[in-house]
Amino acid sequence: MIDLGISKLAMIGAVALIVIGPEKLPRVARTVGTLIGKAQRYVTDVKAEVSRSMALDELKQMKDSVESAVKDVSQSVQTSADDFEKTWAEATHVASEPASDYHLSLPEVIPEYRHPKKNWRLKQGATPNWFKARTGVRTKALSGAARVARFRPTKFN
Repeated sequence: MIDLGISKLAMIGAVALIVIGPEKLPRVARTVGTLIGKAQRYVTDVKAEVSRSMALDELKQMKDSVESAVKDVSQSVQTSADDFEKTWAEATHVASEPASDYHLSLPEVIPEYRHPKKNWRLKQGATPNWFKARTGVRTKALSGAARVARFRPTKFN
């Protein structure tokens, strides 16, 4: 690689000052700086594109490996399901034949258990309603308008 030290850069600057002239040197330096900046941006864009394509290739390979694993798992599940169906059919076939030693009977359909007071909409407290009514405890929620109408003072005529 080219070894550019301070002495070589000073030599290039002195030659550029003599050849180009002091009036045009700042404009030329600005132009060279913008060209170098564009070149650096182009190189970074190319590097980013290459890294994206490499990542895309890796993702494709990952996708292929995952798809093959899914196919293997689905095949194994299918074979185990087939085996289960065969054994289930054999077991139910044996169970459906009456045996002389024992009699296998399936239980009747049992209704689902329901708690007698299982109503989630109804909240019951420990205080009885007659006590609440006697002491003036609110048992029903009122809207704002209904509360204002209920407690609005009456007009004296």
